[in-house]
Amino acid sequence: MNAARSAVFDAIRTAGPRREDAIARITLVAKLMDSAFLVPGLNRRVGFDAMLGLVPVVGDALSAAISSYIIWEARQLGLPRWKIVRMIGNVAMDTAIGAVPFAGDVFDVFFKANERNLRIIHEHLGTPKRGPKEIDGIAVRVEER
Repeated sequence: MNAARSAVFDAIRTAGPRREDAIARITLVAKLMDSAFLVPGLNRRVGFDAMLGLVPVVGDALSAAISSYIIWEARQLGLPRWKIVRMIGNVAMDTAIGAVPFAGDVFDVFFKANERNLRIIHEHLGTPKRGPKEIDGIAVRVEER
């Protein structure tokens, strides 16, 4: 039994999490935290970061904890320390100013720390943010009916 369990854990350790999976998780968290919903009158996207900021103290602390997950994943992806420090600065500024009543909530709508951190990760890894710029293949015109 012990040998079988050991073999399973060794296989998991060898396979490890894939880079694409980590990027997908980071992207999901960043989008949920910063741009999950569209505000109809403002035509502006807000996320759970701005909504959690409405709850005094606890909301900003919870938002900072969730945002720190992106930083942890970035460290696992091998980003250099100076980029990690920059990401920590984004989250710290978002948390510090976001803690100010009302003004911090307005700031949370416009300053999207998680999307900034996602941009830092994409720039470091050289991955496209919005899909390919050029599509391989042949374009064929479809006749109108």
